Amino acid sequence: MSLQIKSKDECKWDLVALGEVMLRLDPGDGRIHTTRNFQVWEGGGEYNVARGLKRCFGMNTAVVTVFADNQVGRLVQDFIYQGGVDQSHVRWVKYDGVGREARNGLNFTERGFGARGAVGCSDRGHTAVSQLKPGDIDWERIFGHEGARWFHCGGIFAALSETTPLVAKEAMEAAKRHGTIISYDLNYRESLWKGIGGHDKAREVNRSLATLVDVMIGNEEDFTAALGFAVEGVDENLSELDPTNFKKMIERAVAEYPNFKVVGTTLRNARTASINDWGAICYANGKFHEATLRENLEIYDRVGGGDSFASGLIYGFLTGQGAQRAVEYGAAHGALAMTTPGDTSMATLAEVEKVMKGGGARVAR
Repeated sequence: MSLQIKSKDECKWDLVALGEVMLRLDPGDGRIHTTRNFQVWEGGGEYNVARGLKRCFGMNTAVVTVFADNQVGRLVQDFIYQGGVDQSHVRWVKYDGVGREARNGLNFTERGFGARGAVGCSDRGHTAVSQLKPGDIDWERIFGHEGARWFHCGGIFAALSETTPLVAKEAMEAAKRHGTIISYDLNYRESLWKGIGGHDKAREVNRSLATLVDVMIGNEEDFTAALGFAVEGVDENLSELDPTNFKKMIERAVAEYPNFKVVGTTLRNARTASINDWGAICYANGKFHEATLRENLEIYDRVGGGDSFASGLIYGFLTGQGAQRAVEYGAAHGALAMTTPGDTSMATLAEVEKVMKGGGARVAR
């Protein structure tokens, strides 16, 4: 069953994303616990997809999120302005001076290098967006009046509180009523789930939302931890990337959830934090499509690579280029995103298509 995507003429938005946008504090080449200076960026799993589609691929995108109205929130807002994602559906709530009622999320992230893996330390409890409840957002306006071709959410937003999965479900049901394609990135984060039930709770929540999803996205850990589909024949360190094993996993997922019209998964073998093998598979219309496998890919900052894969994959489908081109866009965009700092992509469409064609890294003058 193929995706039936609405035309641009009948929709204001190519994509609307629902999720938290945090301030990322980056110690550069140093460590969080020893640095005295941080570079700051904005980032968030769902938002990163909308930003990539806007900045790299030229799509009209919007984000639905909530900020506490203080200087940190306004700083994140300023970053979003630079990213070009529309903020007309961003909500602002009163800040009480110390964040007892609502605050903005912070994310401290080290890039890692060689034998030292990347490290994330988030500070996002009781954030403004985690307090969203059903009825807070006018989804009928977004999907019915304005119109959206695609809606994107994910497992990070769903893990923020007891109410955020209900908001995600409400949004998905409204999107489905209006013929909007729904994508969901499982994006399993152990740190978000371990205090509220761990794997069991993650599977309960994600499996309940999966029945509404058209395009399911994730890596091997996501499908195992968040949906319960183990990848047989691959050790826990993923020392081998045998696409056959991942295809079996996807086939199991599609058999259980026949509503999945497309499944996209990234394949990664982390030889070191700085050298990865990087590939991707897309299942669509009963067939598997594999992206070019990039062995020994040099990584500068791995955070956001999966989100950039998702935005490239979605771009391929939104522009009607088919599953093979879509997964190639996703894999190339993800690879480029990991060559620059920060959560979000700094790549251009021309650079993505050059990498897709096998272009090298010689100086462009």
